[in-house]
Amino acid sequence: MKHSILILSTILFLTACGNANKGRSVTPPAETPRDELVQRLFSFVESGQIAYGHQDDLVYGHSWVVTDVENDPLGRSDVKAVSGAYPMVVGFEIGGIELGWDKSIDKVPFDLMRRAALTHIERGGIVTFSWHPHNPFTGGNAWDVSSKEAVASVLDGGEKHEAFLDWLRNAADFFESLGEVAVIFRPWHENIGSWFWWGGDLCTAEQYKALYRLTWEYFTKERGLTNILWCYSPNGPITPQDYMSRYPGDDCIDLLGTDIYEYPGDASLEDARVRYGEQVREMLTVLTAIAEDHSKLVCFSETGLEGIPDMEWWTKTLLPAIEDFPITYVLTWRNAHDMPGHFYAPWDGFAGAEDFRAFAENEKTVFLNQ
Repeated sequence: MKHSILILSTILFLTACGNANKGRSVTPPAETPRDELVQRLFSFVESGQIAYGHQDDLVYGHSWVVTDVENDPLGRSDVKAVSGAYPMVVGFEIGGIELGWDKSIDKVPFDLMRRAALTHIERGGIVTFSWHPHNPFTGGNAWDVSSKEAVASVLDGGEKHEAFLDWLRNAADFFESLGEVAVIFRPWHENIGSWFWWGGDLCTAEQYKALYRLTWEYFTKERGLTNILWCYSPNGPITPQDYMSRYPGDDCIDLLGTDIYEYPGDASLEDARVRYGEQVREMLTVLTAIAEDHSKLVCFSETGLEGIPDMEWWTKTLLPAIEDFPITYVLTWRNAHDMPGHFYAPWDGFAGAEDFRAFAENEKTVFLNQ
């Protein structure tokens, strides 16, 4: 029942994006790249499937990294090496763009990132961007929570407001350089926790909402970047009240997401599986209900188990946690080429590759076959 309600709500959302035929059960033709991307995401929900995503998949992997920014064919992928297909969704991180760097905080040249994003979209994939900008007040990185003045300082009237507008300009310039394609943007994430300068204990709810809206208004109204789908993704699991406490508004949000990782600690394999599954199902139940009320799509914007010590994590932990929910995609974090134990997807030679192949071949998951 919840599934059918969300489908109806999503159809109404599609009409709110500028489509005609309001109230019909047939999705109208796409008129813009944004419409087309919304419909792609909606098609996963309608079919009862979930697209799989992986962070930085085309630009480096567990034991390789692209070095020829201009000429590399961008055909390598840890996910493809194991499953035979690319992830349907690829995520990229633009932290560092605000300072005018030529590489992101993950050391990916922005020229390479741009080309990889466009290549993936041309192949039929979907691209999402996150942003971990530096602390504008202290000069530290995104994780610098030494001051509670950072958010206030960038809002209208704050001492860093004009400088922050320059940061927004740099970020918007990058998105503009992508051309007419549509992408997902997920700024100011994990905002209920307090490990980023925009987190729960670092600013008030109204200040956070103003920060998100300042970003959205600059991109959308000042720069006319209308091919972006905006994602709001607090850390979970949290209550519906906490989730909505800093929600910036229906007019500037398209996707409702959440970030939940598995942290086994000293727990047994079975106990870790149970705890993670309970947390994910609890949060996705919350998201589904909110999505029905606000006519939004849902995604599982970040998840994973670092180093994947569970050889059946994909089919025994992740898939059972998400398969009963109408989410558009699930994205696992990156495989760092310079940190051997920091990986969240399998790679050629990984002992748990067989289980990932079973996950990829499951009728519930969607990959990009090319």
